[in-house]
Amino acid sequence: MFVIQERWDSADFKPYRDAFPTEAQASPEAFEAHVKDLTARDVKIAYLKNLQGYLWQAGYENGAYSTPLFDDVAPQLQHWHDSSKQLVIYSSGSIFAQKLLFGHVQDPLGGADEKRTQNLQGLIDGWFDTTNAGLKHDASSYTKIAEELGKPADTVLFLSDNVKEVKAAIEAGMQSIVVDRPGNAPLSEEDKSKYQVVETLNEISLSPAQIDHRFFKR
Repeated sequence: MFVIQERWDSADFKPYRDAFPTEAQASPEAFEAHVKDLTARDVKIAYLKNLQGYLWQAGYENGAYSTPLFDDVAPQLQHWHDSSKQLVIYSSGSIFAQKLLFGHVQDPLGGADEKRTQNLQGLIDGWFDTTNAGLKHDASSYTKIAEELGKPADTVLFLSDNVKEVKAAIEAGMQSIVVDRPGNAPLSEEDKSKYQVVETLNEISLSPAQIDHRFFKR
């Protein structure tokens, strides 16, 4: 890990290094070996999660990472924002990670230059993850989000590529649509008949008259 080697003795890296077990602090090599071991065993521990956040931030800031979006996403989010629609994100990724992703979106005008990015954080009015909302397959999480937004659940539209999340949102009283993208798990015929499905955000009208409410019965 080049970042660890480069920042091993830096003041900003010290809190993350010192949170690891003593034996892992012996050298950058020992530290890296411990990180790889935890990752291979899928160990979820606070000091590793904090380190991951630090590394992501470093990577985004130095241009090593950028966020690719489908071509329809940024223009449609901008359109909804300009139309005074309230946009919020709910992800299993941390709010910190969400903001990094939306803060470093690949600029479509940058051509092959993936380091040219744009900040879309200003389009987003709220951020939710499993710590402040709950698990994404639980209807209670969507109820909590609606309450936090101060909105009746049936006035909120939730978009997801995960059928279980869409089901939970509908159970909470929200409107919800499956966004079927390339690379997603295939939808069953039952899913296609049970839920409203779109392939791009451009297909979604936020006009109540144009949303198919047949799919939103609990």
